[in-house]
Amino acid sequence: MKAIKFAAIIIGDEILSGKRQDKHMSKLIEALASRGLELSWSHYLGDDPELITHSLSRVMGQSEVVFSFGGIGATPDDHTRQCAANAASTTLVLHPDAEREIRARFVDDPKGVTPQRLAMGEFPIGSQIIPNPFNRIPGFQFKNIYFLPGFPQMAWPMMNWVLDTYYSEFFDANRIGEAAIIVRQAGESQIIDLMQAVQTKFPQLKIFSLPRVEPERFIELGARGDPLAVEAAMQALQEGITQMNFPWTPAPPTMK
Repeated sequence: MKAIKFAAIIIGDEILSGKRQDKHMSKLIEALASRGLELSWSHYLGDDPELITHSLSRVMGQSEVVFSFGGIGATPDDHTRQCAANAASTTLVLHPDAEREIRARFVDDPKGVTPQRLAMGEFPIGSQIIPNPFNRIPGFQFKNIYFLPGFPQMAWPMMNWVLDTYYSEFFDANRIGEAAIIVRQAGESQIIDLMQAVQTKFPQLKIFSLPRVEPERFIELGARGDPLAVEAAMQALQEGITQMNFPWTPAPPTMK
């Protein structure tokens, strides 16, 4: 089965200003890893309509599955819905399924279903809703992008629903293996030739080195990718390091 790539766009001035710390990326990485998948890239964007529109248009319709977090509300600083429409050269319309969910959510509310509340169900023409189990205000899918709220208690169940509903066939198909050793008494420049040789032999893998200086100096040297190929690559790395007379030990599981 062909590999599939997942990505994230995280929107909000509060993230870039440091007022709030992003938790979406780590949660998405965790959700993907538990299903044998991984994150290919992540972008952080401020509440800048031009920048959001440009970023969405660049990835819209591409092969990646993109999760976009934030900015789909109805306040003046929520630009994502309109930017998605602009990126697709279309308009926002009240989605009938979203309207149904919003009306059901506020049926017993004294304020009723206001135009501002219904506006949260206006999505680019051609969208599909993403159900929100927290408060029934849906997100939406447009092409390859899944637009979710910025609130974790809403976004994360919706994210899991998308993965389990649309991408279960890929679970374990891209299972990622990783292994590493701890190399001591060596500098990175001394192991470059070995890394290049192993990378050439196993082009489907990522051969990596992560130097550490505290609390002790060492290099974490490893391989990441197809589990069977990782095993063979690690054998080659271990043999090469041994031939260079550098001491090494297996990396602790917590480092992987």
